Amino acid sequence: MTEQHAHRRIRSFVRREGRLTSGQERAIAELGPRLLLDPQGGVLDLTEVFGRTAPVTLEIGFGNGESLATQAQAHPERDYIGIEVHRPGVGHLLQVVERLGLDNLRVFEADAVEVLEQCVADESLAVIQVFFPDPWHKKRHHKRRLIQPEFVALLARKLAPGGRIHLATDWEEYAEHMCEVMETAPGLANLHGPRAFAPQPTDRPPTKFEQRGKRLGHGVWDLIYRRVQ
Repeated sequence: MTEQHAHRRIRSFVRREGRLTSGQERAIAELGPRLLLDPQGGVLDLTEVFGRTAPVTLEIGFGNGESLATQAQAHPERDYIGIEVHRPGVGHLLQVVERLGLDNLRVFEADAVEVLEQCVADESLAVIQVFFPDPWHKKRHHKRRLIQPEFVALLARKLAPGGRIHLATDWEEYAEHMCEVMETAPGLANLHGPRAFAPQPTDRPPTKFEQRGKRLGHGVWDLIYRRVQ
């Protein structure tokens, strides 16, 4: 094993490409040049990307994008960026953007860590959302979980002072893990008090994964932290 391979970052996702529908293929081909951001394009000038200066919300792992598009439609005064590695989800979101006529949403089809490190300026985001990431519930897979101290430190660096990180999961054990990580993260304060979960926010539209979890009898846990340093 080479030294480079030994230190390769553990990824929190497995690519499951799935099959694109003809509509998703068309949306990517026709809307991609305008709405897809280049992960190799360097640090974003957000004013140039959106043609204005407005608070920017970044969502990591948006799934099929319905929830993210609903937020963008409800808050035209804000701008939104979604990151997703699964191409059918990207294609589906672009279809929704087209149907709703949204102009305040852009998309990366890329690894979130690479986007954050290479494309997002420090202190540039108002909100970062991570809703229902893979819980990797088997103990031997816990190292793959996205919410880890190093990743949270990266998120905090990208937030403007006063910006928020909003997490949600339908796995109680992962919720406790998230809480442990967030409570010890420097420069972040729990909006609802130490170790407190948030009441489910009314401005967070339910995601497909959340709805599926509720059908299975799962609870839902939200955590919201503010950057205080």
